[in-house]
Amino acid sequence: MEVHETATSTNAVAAERAREGAEEGLVVVAEHQTAGRGRLDRSWETPARSSLTFSLLVRPTVPAADWPWLPLLTGYTVAKTLRAEGYAAGVKWPNDVLIGDRKLVGILVERVETPAGPAAVLGVGLNVTLNEDELPVPTATSLALESGQAPDRTHLLVELLRSLREAYDAWQAGGEDATGRLRSSYAAACVTVGRDVRVDLPGGRVLTGRATGIDDAGRLVVRSEDGESVVVGAGDVIHVRAHVRPATSGPEE
Repeated sequence: MEVHETATSTNAVAAERAREGAEEGLVVVAEHQTAGRGRLDRSWETPARSSLTFSLLVRPTVPAADWPWLPLLTGYTVAKTLRAEGYAAGVKWPNDVLIGDRKLVGILVERVETPAGPAAVLGVGLNVTLNEDELPVPTATSLALESGQAPDRTHLLVELLRSLREAYDAWQAGGEDATGRLRSSYAAACVTVGRDVRVDLPGGRVLTGRATGIDDAGRLVVRSEDGESVVVGAGDVIHVRAHVRPATSGPEE
């Protein structure tokens, strides 16, 4: 394990170590990440020691077609671990971890080409002690805000790494059956399924409809407003609050 007082990005450090020949299981942790990145190349930075930012290097041997499950496995496992710690966490497709509708964890999984073959870096950024003024966006939250107390970051790191490694190893060894179990478990924990959504698709297109499930490749299935089922493999998903019609008043007596 490498612990850095300051790093531009734990994913960038882990990727460099992978290209240098680091073995699977390397963990890179930063007390302060100055140039963190999220999905869609969004920047991400928080005050020093207010978050838990780390990356886990893995070298999957599963078929390339199964690699898209890695982000979903990571998000599902992080949410499951936080629920075991007493937090009402859920996973938003593909791998944001929320409490209610507020984002608690950002996850970025990246493929890295190395001389020893392709590797993957599982990057996790968990808001731990941030207060309202320190949140990166107004729709975010932290464990301290949700629970009223600051949890121990070392304990959380140990539990998250243990759970991630156990889940990854089981998925690697289990073949198609393990992927099927992951799909079922993920769909049950995914707070996007059953919600009305707006999906900002690559190329500027927008899809609106009801998220109805997760397909065999880990893609989100959306029933569009015209009734067509559309599979989404990439896009920015926004949960749409249900519109509640005002009650109609009866005739005056």
